Amino acid sequence: MKIHGKPYRTIWTRPDETVEVIDQTKLPHEFATAVLRSAEDCAQAIKTMVVRGAPLIGATAAYGIAFAMRQEPSSKALVAAHDMLLATRPTAVNLRWALRRMHDVLHAHSHGDRFVLAWNEAAAICDEDVAVCHSIGEHGLKILRDAAAKKNGAPLNILTHCNAGWLACVDWGTALAPIYMAHDAGISVHVWVDETRPRNQGASLTAYELGAHGVKHTIIADNAGGHYMQAGRVDLCIVGTDRVTKNGDVANKIGTYLKALAAKDNGVPFYVALPSPTIDWTLASGADIPIEERSADEVLKMTGRLPSGEVATVEIAAPGSPAANPGFDVTPARLVTAFITERGVCAACEEGLRNLFPQ
Repeated sequence: MKIHGKPYRTIWTRPDETVEVIDQTKLPHEFATAVLRSAEDCAQAIKTMVVRGAPLIGATAAYGIAFAMRQEPSSKALVAAHDMLLATRPTAVNLRWALRRMHDVLHAHSHGDRFVLAWNEAAAICDEDVAVCHSIGEHGLKILRDAAAKKNGAPLNILTHCNAGWLACVDWGTALAPIYMAHDAGISVHVWVDETRPRNQGASLTAYELGAHGVKHTIIADNAGGHYMQAGRVDLCIVGTDRVTKNGDVANKIGTYLKALAAKDNGVPFYVALPSPTIDWTLASGADIPIEERSADEVLKMTGRLPSGEVATVEIAAPGSPAANPGFDVTPARLVTAFITERGVCAACEEGLRNLFPQ
């Protein structure tokens, strides 16, 4: 995708065998990048959400393993790096998937080969993510074409929650990939962008990338989605996910469950776009998913730009009040209209998933 007319991925390699990423903590007020040089740098970037989004977290962790193998290509170092990176974010299953893939590729090879092998495997994970997201976009585009055909030329209104665009992946994105393709195909689309408190990934990131690509959108308060559905101003919802259990339950950014409930009550289709590494075949249902509890400061404080142009963090809550901050919630499969995957569209259930991914 493009920023100021220049094509970018969210993560890329440099000639000196370091990795550069877009620093998403600075968006939308500043476009900045950060250079990662070690496994510790990668872990810190994931933990502090310099990089975020399940697919991008996995890609970053893969390069973290490569850096560890450059420093010390022993099996002990491999296990230590694996465990350090795995501990950064407990909910997104792509992290575990990428680390397992790196471990499986490396453990059978001699120490001297491990850095080059790991570096190339991390690059392959990135390239595969781009291809997978592009395919998700193509399958989702068919859904949007059919929905737009019923609008008689009026804009197709899509609601999304959090950020599941190219900033959450290596390129294209999951939930936003069909929207970009529809826009590029000349379909009139408009996106309702949930602000997504408390980190405001919708207002800060989704709106930023949609605007950069020229897609019409409107930021709304998280609690406004149900109102617009009642008013008939939402044609469908598309969200991403950090983990899907084998029965079709979906863990996504906190607030997704409430949007799915409102969609169900108002007869609005609710789609979840996911790459196959996000499916956790080891968990029977969403009740088994560990939910990350994040810092109370994310609820009690907010960062924004002052009239002077300075970016500042301010307190917004009553002094001394505590705050709880679960990062995700679980949307039951019964509330999901269908999954959009790189292999096609399927029902949100184990049978539907296994029909597409029998292996």
